[in-house]
Amino acid sequence: MSKIEILAPVGNEEMLRAAVFSGADAVYLGFSGFNARTSANNFNADTLKDAVAFCHARGVAVHVALNTTVYGGELPALEQAIRAVAASGADAVICQDLAVATLIGKIAPQLPRHGSTQMSVHSLQGALELKELGFTRVVLARELSMPEVEHITKHCGIETECFVHGALCMCVSGQCYMSAFLGGRSGNRGSCAGPCRLPFEANALPEGKPGRLHHLSLKDNSVIDKLDKLQALGVASAKIEGRLRTPEYVAAAVSACLAGREGRAYDRDLLKNAFSRSGFTSGYLDGKIDGTMFGVRSEADAEQTKKTLPMLRELYRRERSRVPVKMKLEIEEGGEKLTVTDADGSRAFAYGDAEPQPARTDPTESLHRSLAKTGGTPFAVEDQDITVEMDGGPWFIPGGAVNELRREALDALLKKREVLRPWPTTEEHVPALPLRTLPPHRTLRARFESWEQVPERALDGIEYFILPIAQADRVPREWRAKTLLELPRVMFGKLEEDTARRIAATQDAGFAGYEVSNIAHLRLCRGLPMSGSFGLNITNQLAAQFYADNGLGSMLILPEVKDSDISTIAPTHNGRPVPTGVLVYGHMPLMITRACPLQNIHDCAHCDKTGVLTDRKAKKFPVRCGLGVRTIYNPVPIYMGDKPGALTVDYGVAYFTLESREEAAKILEMIRTHAPFEGDFTRGLYFKGTN
Repeated sequence: MSKIEILAPVGNEEMLRAAVFSGADAVYLGFSGFNARTSANNFNADTLKDAVAFCHARGVAVHVALNTTVYGGELPALEQAIRAVAASGADAVICQDLAVATLIGKIAPQLPRHGSTQMSVHSLQGALELKELGFTRVVLARELSMPEVEHITKHCGIETECFVHGALCMCVSGQCYMSAFLGGRSGNRGSCAGPCRLPFEANALPEGKPGRLHHLSLKDNSVIDKLDKLQALGVASAKIEGRLRTPEYVAAAVSACLAGREGRAYDRDLLKNAFSRSGFTSGYLDGKIDGTMFGVRSEADAEQTKKTLPMLRELYRRERSRVPVKMKLEIEEGGEKLTVTDADGSRAFAYGDAEPQPARTDPTESLHRSLAKTGGTPFAVEDQDITVEMDGGPWFIPGGAVNELRREALDALLKKREVLRPWPTTEEHVPALPLRTLPPHRTLRARFESWEQVPERALDGIEYFILPIAQADRVPREWRAKTLLELPRVMFGKLEEDTARRIAATQDAGFAGYEVSNIAHLRLCRGLPMSGSFGLNITNQLAAQFYADNGLGSMLILPEVKDSDISTIAPTHNGRPVPTGVLVYGHMPLMITRACPLQNIHDCAHCDKTGVLTDRKAKKFPVRCGLGVRTIYNPVPIYMGDKPGALTVDYGVAYFTLESREEAAKILEMIRTHAPFEGDFTRGLYFKGTN
């Protein structure tokens, strides 16, 4: 059974030393400009090379995060970032945006790619799709239970990586738009402002009264005590979250993981004191998703951390001797030679000029002791891996001379191991971006949560209806040619199998196709008509072209994308344009969660699957429950119906969720007549973009 890799977060150079010295097998760090922690002290082309040299010399792998969504104007800089990572010889790139994956395939095809947790891969079909696309590892969604992790790991054919310690996002990673829509700072762009840590109260509050409780804040995840079980399942890597935390936190988590991997006890209180939010939760992996998962960072927590930091620094004060070597000391009348060899076959030599003296007794044992003193270096040697050969001896050499030979040989070996091994690159470059013009005719599509919302006269002027696939039986036969069946954005548990059965049952029933919003859907609907929804996070031409090449006949651009960037997204298939669209109306689903904020106030038995979260400004955010997840909606809808030519796309989507049939009919009429909106609305991020 392979040992599970302990993968530590690195936000700066001190954290790098803490991670490596405390015993991490691998680290992950961000490349400036394209990683999901823009506020960390990320690495550039030069400092990345230094980091890789430092880690590789010590047998530690380096994974580089290029895991944000990318806008069109950033693609040339992305190309340079990929070339810099390839030049560093880093071990893998973690990516979310398929533009990044596509460019790596063109520029540095041998550079391994890991599918970021931001890709929202939480099912076997998603992992299988990544394997088919050439990824070597998938970072699984944090919301999975142990049996779900086991099912994917045993059948996907690529490595799996699981988060085992650190902060839990409330939302399924990659599907959170709350920070972007409430404050212009996009989580998908690495600038999340952490709104879920602010007050959002699930109790019923009167109008105008602000929420005070933290019903969107989860405790930190910690399942280190199950590391040996994950290892037994075949999980390749155990990931610690926390590039914005401290070196002491990293050292504490790595040390605990070293024990957990072997099934040994570790100091859970020490780990809690390093950082926690009133303790930890293991609810997702245990399959116990309830109100006990929620918690906040208290003043007492912070005070305890402050007291604990000096003790934690001892965990990484000294270099850990971890790289096994063999030593051969040869002594003859004229001098000494020490050869040091590592497991890769790299060798270094040191020559002594001390004149050996005849020894009265056999010095072999004392020479072994001197050579074994590798403390304070990355190297370790076992007594059986030390060979001493004496020509004409026995010979006596002073201990200081042996120590100097050892130091000189190990320093030379360290320098050899620091030599970078760049990945080969091609001369491929980012293609020039198209610049779209406004199409002569723009069509309208309407998405409904249920059949009850569909107005009687909805057929008038609508290109396509979009309805959840569970509603398929309710669609009249004469409507089916204009109806796209929407697949669930997330499919935990048995929902993926259920969705596959529904696709099989409907593919010959006369429907126009399927609305897909997860990488798994490409596999589930292979060969069937598909249109892409905003859950695919399409923000640039390369990603759009990827989806066009993989069967999408049309696609929605992520509503975080600014108008100027929208105009550069123009995918084609067989020389013909593939239509693109935007949301022109809708209460944006800001979060989709497996944990339920309403469980802070009651259990599922006392819930009608609806609720409201009140924020600190007394705004009320609707919550709806279904298909094993909760969706939290923006109380203020996007509306672009009165600006028909503002965005250069082929179609708009009216996205109905909370509306009644009468409200939907009224809004559709407003969009058709380009009427101004009545009441509060937002233009979203179409004109101001995000950070």
